[in-house]
Amino acid sequence: MINQEYCIGVDFGTDSVRSIIVNAYTGDEVASSVFYYPRWKDGLFCDPSLNQFRQHPLDYIEGLEQTIKKCLMQAGRVVQVNIKSISVDTTGSTPVTIDEKGIPLALYPSFESDKDAMFILWKDHTAIKEAADINRHAAAFNTNYLQFVGGIYSSEWFWAKLLHVLRNNDRVRHACYSCVEHCDWIPFLLTGGNHASKIKRSICAAGHKALWSAQFGGLPPESFFVSLDPLLTGFASRFSKEVYTADQAAGRICREWAERLGLRADVLIGVGALDAHMGAVGGQIEPYYLSKVMGTSTCDMLVVPKDELKDRLVNGICGQVEGSILPGMIGLEAGQSAFGDTYSWFKNLLTWPLNNILPKTEGVDVETARVLISRIAEQILPELDRQASQLHPNDSNELAIDWFNGRRTPDANQLLTGAISGLTLGSDAARLYSSLVEATCFGARRIAERFTDEGITVKGLIGVGGIPRKSAFVMQMLSDIMNMPIRIHASEQTCALGAAMFAATVAGIYPNAQEAMAAMGQGFDKVYQPQYKFKEIYDRRFENYIKFGNYCENNIFFNDTVRISN
Repeated sequence: MINQEYCIGVDFGTDSVRSIIVNAYTGDEVASSVFYYPRWKDGLFCDPSLNQFRQHPLDYIEGLEQTIKKCLMQAGRVVQVNIKSISVDTTGSTPVTIDEKGIPLALYPSFESDKDAMFILWKDHTAIKEAADINRHAAAFNTNYLQFVGGIYSSEWFWAKLLHVLRNNDRVRHACYSCVEHCDWIPFLLTGGNHASKIKRSICAAGHKALWSAQFGGLPPESFFVSLDPLLTGFASRFSKEVYTADQAAGRICREWAERLGLRADVLIGVGALDAHMGAVGGQIEPYYLSKVMGTSTCDMLVVPKDELKDRLVNGICGQVEGSILPGMIGLEAGQSAFGDTYSWFKNLLTWPLNNILPKTEGVDVETARVLISRIAEQILPELDRQASQLHPNDSNELAIDWFNGRRTPDANQLLTGAISGLTLGSDAARLYSSLVEATCFGARRIAERFTDEGITVKGLIGVGGIPRKSAFVMQMLSDIMNMPIRIHASEQTCALGAAMFAATVAGIYPNAQEAMAAMGQGFDKVYQPQYKFKEIYDRRFENYIKFGNYCENNIFFNDTVRISN
């Protein structure tokens, strides 16, 4: 039956993994499941004070198995036997060190508690010095190996993180054979890969995070890495010579995972990609429309036909790579290191007395305290949205800088930190929250202006992810500040849906991702229009935001040790 073919999309996010089963012809979601990473939830292997965020591969493996099994149970037998393919997206750059068999070191008993043997999450900034070393080193070469990653290599990316681990952990360095991105390892796992050389690496991660470019014939030469640090000897040569777009198959599901999940042995596994890239496809990205995937951070995705971009390079973004979002087009990526994380930080600040005083309060039993903390915490951001929406922008309002986890783009600098000015005794929670939201929207505007300043037209905005569907206040302010309408995609799981679209392409149900996107897309269910009455005040405040940010960047030494060593 032509309408009885289904695909699974798996989205590995920062806090959880989500799997959905989708009808490959209609895009209708027939089952879904979410698994929250237990070790991550307990804060294991993480130290926010050091910007160290690591995740254990067992969180991913357990989540992969449990969510797919639950989806299949929900969907029933008819769907189960008609699953054609699985594709995955993950956070990135989130690499892990592996042995020659392609097994993450953390899966061995001797490394099961070693933080440097874990996946290094995208927002881990422990490799700031290594990123600075790469940037300084690259400047000495006639070939600009940073030209396709915006001219600045980030501490969030592959080589900086690998080098940091090699420099700081002798045990891991001696056991490590290679390094692999999360989005490339999951398909390798599902297809039963048994040697690191068999990993099919995605153009998405390789191009945006690991300096791979067809113009270089692949990675920069071995001499580039060895002269950077001899500890990198051999790693470039063990990186795949060929990379793949997400519409290609990584292979068929292996017997172990077919039995483990209850799937047929002919299910195809697609090449993986980064979550925001597949999310942009799930959100039905169009050329020159900035697709903003908004969650803990943002990834701002843009696609441009290759013949229209030609040789133009965009400085200060997270790269431009052919086929990284849609095969046949140039994918451009930018983003903010903290978006929803900024609001979460403020929420956590406000819940401090609940978490630290209420459980110790006489007359309040443990269970009552737990319920009160949970219920109040859930209401904080919606109530802040409500109260902040009643405020109006003016020149005397508090002004914030959104670099609470460094600055991703434009012009990566993970040394930078957030700031708030204009505080008075009248500054209350709603006013401060409004200033934080405003700052994240100003950061988004700077990204769009960088594209236009570099000659790339931005025709409009597409909002996808959790925040666009949860906060009308944030979306309305974003539309006002960027002076553009924002179309909000109807799907609540655009990343997983994008993965399912690629899975349908891998299975041959569609000849390309564009047709899969057109057939399976859920469309848009809301549009925010800018309120032009606030344009002049927001324009003035945006200029003050830029001046304040420049002052902070040029006059405040956030980390003397790192700056001196760089």
